[in-house]
Amino acid sequence: MKHILIINAGQQFAHSGGRYNETVTTHTKAFFERFDDVEIKVTHIDKGYDPEEEVQKFVWADYIIYHTPMWWFQVPNGFKKYIDVVFTVGHKNGIYYSDGRSSKNPEINYGTGGMLKGRKYMVTSSWNAPKTAFTLPGEFFKETSVDDGPLFGFHRMNAFAALEKLESFHFHDVEKNADLERDMAEYEKHLEKVFGTDYTYSSVLQSNATADNL
Repeated sequence: MKHILIINAGQQFAHSGGRYNETVTTHTKAFFERFDDVEIKVTHIDKGYDPEEEVQKFVWADYIIYHTPMWWFQVPNGFKKYIDVVFTVGHKNGIYYSDGRSSKNPEINYGTGGMLKGRKYMVTSSWNAPKTAFTLPGEFFKETSVDDGPLFGFHRMNAFAALEKLESFHFHDVEKNADLERDMAEYEKHLEKVFGTDYTYSSVLQSNATADNL
C-alpha cells in the first residue's frame, strides 16, 4: 500500500475563490484512484487543519503533492502559515530533527537534518503570468523558470526536510486564458509522465519500498 498526500493551498481571498486549485486537486485525486493499493488523504488548507495531524500525514505519506496558486510571486499567506506552523510542530517530531550541523564544525552540513528521507513531492502552481513571461528574452522574469525563481525557496524547504523533488507542473495565464479541458489534459500527460501507466507506476511505487519503511 502506497500513501498519497494531496495538499490544496488554494484559498478564498479578494477576487480569488480558490476554484482553480480545487479542480486541480480533484483531478489529481481521481488520477491516483485508478490504481490498486493506493491510499489517499487530502488537506484543504482553507478549510482548516490540525497541525499535529498534518505532521503525521507527512510522516505517513510516500508522495506529497502540493497545489498552490501564486500571489505576488509567492505562495499565498494561508499556505505560508501552514508551512510555518506544521513544519515547526514537526521539529524532532517527524519532519526534521535539526539543521544538520554540529557545533564542532558549524560551517558545513546545513540542511541535512531532515527526517522524511525516502519520500517524494511534486508541486503545481497556477499563474496569471503567461509561460512566455519566464522564457522570452526581455520579458518580466528574465528567463528564470518558476522552479529556479519564485519557488526556489519552496524547493529548498522541502529539501531541508529530506524530501526528494519530482518534476513540477505550472499552469499559466489562468485568469485571461484558462481552458480547463485543455489544462487538465496537459496536466494528465504530466502525471502519466511522472508516475507512468499502471505497469510503470507500480514500478515507481515499489522502487522506494525499502526507504519508505525506514
